[in-house]
Amino acid sequence: MSYGITKTIPKGEGMARLNSLYDGSIAEYEFHMAGNNPKVDVGDYVYTIFNHQLKGRLRIKELIPGHVNPKSGRPRTLIMVECPGERLDPPLPRRGHQGTRYYDGADWPTT
Repeated sequence: MSYGITKTIPKGEGMARLNSLYDGSIAEYEFHMAGNNPKVDVGDYVYTIFNHQLKGRLRIKELIPGHVNPKSGRPRTLIMVECPGERLDPPLPRRGHQGTRYYDGADWPTT
């Protein structure tokens, strides 16, 4: 299994944002999560959810603790991922959510 977290791409960012993570148009992307001690590490994955479907995954290349959420003032960690990632075809059904959830990658195909 491939450990990581799931992140939902907001509908407001749209398919263009999702596609940019997997089409080679960008080299890296920044996600964030609350706190300064995430239970993921470099080499783990960020699994992307869009429109209630697991669309793909991106390998974590760097964790940058010590940042602050500009709205709440609470600590957060920036999670830098390598792009392009691995896109699932077909995507898997997965409920979207706000924030971050830990995920063991159990549904990811092993081919």
